[in-house]
Amino acid sequence: MAHAYIVDAVRTAGGRRGGRLAGIHPVDLGAAVFDAIASRNDFDTKAIDDVITGCVGQGGEQTMDLGRNAVLASKLPDSIPAVTIDRQCGSSQQAMQFAAQAVMSGTQDIVLASGIESMTRVPMGSPAVLYMKAGLGNYKSARLEEAFPGVMFSQFDGAEMIVKKHGQTKEQIDAYSLESHRRAAAASQAGAFDNEIVPVEIETPEGKVWHKVDEGIRFDATLEGISGVKRITETGVLSAANASQICDGASAVLIVSEQALKDHGLTPRARIHHVSVTAGDPVIMLEEPLFATERALKRAGMSINDIDLYEVNEAFAPVPLAWLSYLGASHDRLNVNGGAIALGHPLGASGTKLMATLLNALEARGGKYGLQTMCEGGGQANVTIIERLG
Repeated sequence: MAHAYIVDAVRTAGGRRGGRLAGIHPVDLGAAVFDAIASRNDFDTKAIDDVITGCVGQGGEQTMDLGRNAVLASKLPDSIPAVTIDRQCGSSQQAMQFAAQAVMSGTQDIVLASGIESMTRVPMGSPAVLYMKAGLGNYKSARLEEAFPGVMFSQFDGAEMIVKKHGQTKEQIDAYSLESHRRAAAASQAGAFDNEIVPVEIETPEGKVWHKVDEGIRFDATLEGISGVKRITETGVLSAANASQICDGASAVLIVSEQALKDHGLTPRARIHHVSVTAGDPVIMLEEPLFATERALKRAGMSINDIDLYEVNEAFAPVPLAWLSYLGASHDRLNVNGGAIALGHPLGASGTKLMATLLNALEARGGKYGLQTMCEGGGQANVTIIERLG
């Protein structure tokens, strides 16, 4: 089978809800990362066969094929098609895997995988909630209700289930969350994100400035501060401090064939070694990355010890903690530059965002293999393994 290569991966710095990116239309956020891919790589962008864009909140400003609108708003040629997909939090990781599969099949040579999500301008869950309030129905059909009577699928409930099932304590969860902020702060201050972040021009009371530092990082985070945040429920352990931050952002990964490398003089940074997606219990929901990773490693003929770095999305701190324990993985290799608890989780944009961070971290440390996985609504999980080149 033909190989798929990553030539470049970029992302915007995260913006907090109502924060520095709140004034940017999501279409223009996407256009910013598309422009960066075009500017950073010397090839004729007319050769891009397709753009695949992940987005969860496909309502309002993020409708009417968001990816195509971002192409039209960017400096990419209007002749490039685009499609927008939803696999919940794994949407842009799936975009990346679809892109890789298209290249590996030989049907396309250059595909731009991406993700866009403004959680400020299209609040989480609003496409469903607004339709329900308007009397236009609920996503849960009669047959789905029959299969799962009385269940309102909730990621918060799923995370609390993981806490109980895996015997985690609030102290462990809060300590992990502090580590996410500390790692992200150290990485940001050391310039570890400089090669992946696309500066976005924004308006402030002081005038126009460039947004290029992740807004969610708490550089002065303390365990006392994290532990003191009010819990979401009185009987649970989760709080806003040990869960991913609501975030605005966009990201993109350029994936090409070996023929495209030759035809356009492009230099690959990594080869996509394995892609897979699995599904399991939709109620506990967020536990699937454990089993998806186990299956992916088996199918790739690898062990967890073969992987130099891993990115496991920090939707809630219990998820990566359970993943570490289940797989016997090393905390020192996990989310080494911090994760979504500090950097934010822009839903459909997180998949390609994490790949930008993983690729740059592998290059900085001289690692060879990196693995990325993401818990997703419906009890699903994607796994992508890459091999760094060069």
